[in-house]
Amino acid sequence: MERLFFVLGSISAGAAVALGAFAAHGLRGRVTPELLTTFEVGARYHMYHALALLVVGWAATRWPGGTTTLAGWLFLAGTVLFSGSLYLLALTGQRWLGAVTQLGGAAFIAGWLALAWSAFSR
Repeated sequence: MERLFFVLGSISAGAAVALGAFAAHGLRGRVTPELLTTFEVGARYHMYHALALLVVGWAATRWPGGTTTLAGWLFLAGTVLFSGSLYLLALTGQRWLGAVTQLGGAAFIAGWLALAWSAFSR
């Protein structure tokens, strides 16, 4: 499992860099400044949680088990829901996607709590 989360984190980090570059070079002037900022927030949290997946890969070698694995899946789900919904919102202007963003934020918080519990309970 540790290798899987390390690979997913590495791929996710690369995607975050690519999407951030897309925002800086491809979206500037094509979307409103507010929507560009929304996209950039998605890329920022995407990168934070790509790094969190790398941490989970490492943590799984020290504290293998259910809560460490749960943290990784929550970070991955949070990235898809939080960052993905912000990317789509910025590209489409569909405001209802903000409700999905909140679910992703909750997944991020739950992932951090699961990771903390994993370390604390060992």
